[in-house]
Amino acid sequence: MKWQYAGRSDVGKVRQGNEDALFADEARGVFIVADGMGGHVAGEVASQIVTEMVGPGVSRAVEEGFSGEELEQEALKLIEDANRAIMERADNEPEKRGMGTTVTLLALIPGRRYLCQQVGDSRGYLLRDGALTQITRDHTVVQQQVDRGALSPEQARDHPLSHILTRALGTEFNVETDSYTDDVKAGDIFLLCSDGLSGMLPDEEIMRILSSASDDLQEVADSLIDAANEAGGLDNVTALVVKVLP
Repeated sequence: MKWQYAGRSDVGKVRQGNEDALFADEARGVFIVADGMGGHVAGEVASQIVTEMVGPGVSRAVEEGFSGEELEQEALKLIEDANRAIMERADNEPEKRGMGTTVTLLALIPGRRYLCQQVGDSRGYLLRDGALTQITRDHTVVQQQVDRGALSPEQARDHPLSHILTRALGTEFNVETDSYTDDVKAGDIFLLCSDGLSGMLPDEEIMRILSSASDDLQEVADSLIDAANEAGGLDNVTALVVKVLP
């Protein structure tokens, strides 16, 4: 199984600094998007901690032959370690207290499977056979209301509390991570993105741009970010696109 990727992170049209971070190890098929919070410097630090700890750690596990449940458990441990590191950093540096970050990890596993792990509202999508599926589920107050039937997905998009997270790294000592795994097919296109993209573009527009994917994936990633900025660019925006090759 082979793949190629492209990614880009952009400050957007409103924010002064970029608190998003991404990690990509194309050779080992490990990719991460993280969206920091808690102020310019602090949010940037939190997202960097998780990408620098979890990304290389999962890459080492893949290189050592981890797969299946063994790889899933190792990735969970690394996310828990990063959570503790963020909290300890905040305890030692009062100006960084309150910082946190989302994390969405994709690992393409030898044997044609993928592992996706998530905390927060940075999303993972899969475009397969012309249909776009959101792999992950947002950890937000608004998503809880959608799950209970109190809000429709359309109402949730523009809800004033849509940015309020129910889970993030750096907020509690015990972190709960969602894990998703399934088969991979040639032609699959994965998208990891911060909510600066998914909050600005409806899924239909994301699917349209991903469906136009040619051999130039960087053009696809750039088009996604440009579209989010044209829609307002209210937040930092990060897009990481991975295409599984024949």
